[in-house]
Amino acid sequence: MRKIKVRDGFEGQKLISLPGMVYKNTAASNLLNQIFITHIGYFPKASHHFRERRKGCEDNILIYCLQGKGWYEIEGKLYEVKPGQFFHIPATTKFMRYGADEELPWTISWLHYSGADMAAFNAKLNISINDGPKDIPYNEKGLQIWDEMYASLEMGYSRDNLNNANMCLYHFLSTFLFPTQHFSGTDDKDMMRETIVFMKDSLEERFTVEDFAARYKLSSSHFSSLFKQSTGTSPMDYFIQMKVQKSCAMLYGSHSKIKDIAQYLGYDDPYYFSRLFKKLMGMSPEHYRLANKINALP
Repeated sequence: MRKIKVRDGFEGQKLISLPGMVYKNTAASNLLNQIFITHIGYFPKASHHFRERRKGCEDNILIYCLQGKGWYEIEGKLYEVKPGQFFHIPATTKFMRYGADEELPWTISWLHYSGADMAAFNAKLNISINDGPKDIPYNEKGLQIWDEMYASLEMGYSRDNLNNANMCLYHFLSTFLFPTQHFSGTDDKDMMRETIVFMKDSLEERFTVEDFAARYKLSSSHFSSLFKQSTGTSPMDYFIQMKVQKSCAMLYGSHSKIKDIAQYLGYDDPYYFSRLFKKLMGMSPEHYRLANKINALP
């Protein structure tokens, strides 16, 4: 094993570690803080930065490499971390260690966060110790949110400061976990965004997947594959979901007849529309309306 120089403290660093009892003491461990920040920091050109955690860490750890290089090791697997990458280690008891490259030490923004049931949280979001580093476009939005979290905690651990920082934490994580929702990319990503906006503005129309694909001069199979990779859903299922979503708003906010709502959304057969609605919502349009008591007279 190579000898590793270890250093704590880096010129220009920022670091806040929250006391273990701070959430209990301020009664901030409430519904607003299902997950919460435990440590947050920024290490510029962190020469000889190194951490070894023999019993793992009870927090999730997210490290975003802005410049230079670094590495981490977990379960015997060694990963190199380059600029423009981040890695996300879920709470675990597995041995881990990580550190800066000796020749080009990394500059990193990072945080630890925890919660009442991190195993369920990580399973739901597919955060795994085997994920490896992930590429991400320059995450300006995420860094702005990081600044907001840090500034809030820097002002002390009042309930408002903690709640603000921890509510920002969800938004911060989403910029890494769901990057296609936060970055104005090009090519396929722009195509999918534009298609979804077009769907939203055309809910009364009757389109086929061929109609959507033709807008980009693509085959229906290729377009469908790109769309599903981006959204997890086929184009037509997505379009139907948006129509049903619109019908829910109409059922909730008006006394329009169901057949009129169906026709507005491009369905001549109200019974077919009702079957689609029930398949997605688990109840008929009539029951949905009754459940929300919208048809009751004032």
